[in-house]
Amino acid sequence: MPWRNKEASSPSSANPSPEALQSPSSRGNMADKLKDPNTLGFLEAAVKISHTSPDIPAEVQRSVKEHIMRHTRLQRQTTEPASSTRHTSFKRHLPRQMHVSSVDYGNELPPAAEQPTSIGRIKPELYKQKSVEGDDAKTEAKTCGKINFSLRYDYENETLIVRILKAFDLPAKDFCGSSDPYVKIYLLPDRKCKLQTRVHRKTLNPTFDENFHFPVPYEELADRKLHLSVFDFDRFSRHDMIGEVILDNLFEASDLSQETSIWKDIQYATSESVDLGEIMFSLCYLPTAGRLTLTVIKCRNLKAMDITGYSDPYVKVSLLCDGRRLKKKKTTIKKNTLNPVYNEAIIFDIPPENMDQVSLLISVMDYDRVGHNEIIGVCRVGISAEGLGRDHWNEMLAYPRKPIAHWHSLVEVKKSFREGNPRL
Repeated sequence: MPWRNKEASSPSSANPSPEALQSPSSRGNMADKLKDPNTLGFLEAAVKISHTSPDIPAEVQRSVKEHIMRHTRLQRQTTEPASSTRHTSFKRHLPRQMHVSSVDYGNELPPAAEQPTSIGRIKPELYKQKSVEGDDAKTEAKTCGKINFSLRYDYENETLIVRILKAFDLPAKDFCGSSDPYVKIYLLPDRKCKLQTRVHRKTLNPTFDENFHFPVPYEELADRKLHLSVFDFDRFSRHDMIGEVILDNLFEASDLSQETSIWKDIQYATSESVDLGEIMFSLCYLPTAGRLTLTVIKCRNLKAMDITGYSDPYVKVSLLCDGRRLKKKKTTIKKNTLNPVYNEAIIFDIPPENMDQVSLLISVMDYDRVGHNEIIGVCRVGISAEGLGRDHWNEMLAYPRKPIAHWHSLVEVKKSFREGNPRL
């Protein structure tokens, strides 16, 4: 056809392009590369921008082609290498088992775990060293003298004999730089049986040399603990606790078949409790007669008020109404004892309609022939009382005509009692 002949004789045929010089197989390869979306450089080089633009020289086309080929080879070098058959099988089955749509199977090594910094991290060795040093300093600061005692067991009478020998280097509790020490002895866990030494006046190195007997079977000694409390005697206020010694193992020094002397450091008491003793009494109310009966039964472990280590206790019961004392009654005096037994009844006439307005103040007193009588400790029962005092009163009202007995701990008299009732 004419137009075909004209095209064949066109000036461009004189200078054939590189594409025209290529063999059919090369053209097939080029077609495949054009179909490949990753070989975008070939696509751009093969498309002619405009039919009116001048032809690109062969040298330029060759340099462009080499540049594109180099760029394509660099891209191929960054492709993922082929995986082994086992790895490919693992890739195929893992998403099915994990029920996920896509899993990253990159062969890159997992990043190294982040190393924790020292900021905010606890170093136990530092705390341990500090704790050990603190304990040593604390132990040295808590000691307050030494005490010497001995233990021996009397197999024939089944009695543990505790001998308080002496104390050394006690702290001064008085303004004159001295103390009036004495020792209380318990065989724990029993606190009902409390024994104590005599008071030694104005000394920091007392010599007691006193024996104390605790009836206890030999089989029970393994479960018992010896508790020694060192006090400073004070005639006009509560006694100051100097320190204590607790012997957990009575067989620490020997089998107790022979008397064994023991020295122990006196430790400051962790919590100083006011030990004034206890009182037992019963309450009984007769509603028809309007009569309230308080029976003072006994006291135990009372505070020593005399220099001999004993007291002359009696009990005074005051009937209070709205803070005012209406009546007072008292028991007999028991001489030279810390565990008096009374079994004495004190009666008050109170109408049933006034029972919610009254209360009883029970005061354990120490009789003094020369000076004035001192209060050892008090307790209170009534609707307005606290703790056991209120519970004991309510139990009495709930069970009329029946004596209800309880032990009550003695406490120091409150300042309000002294101010409101100077004679209490």
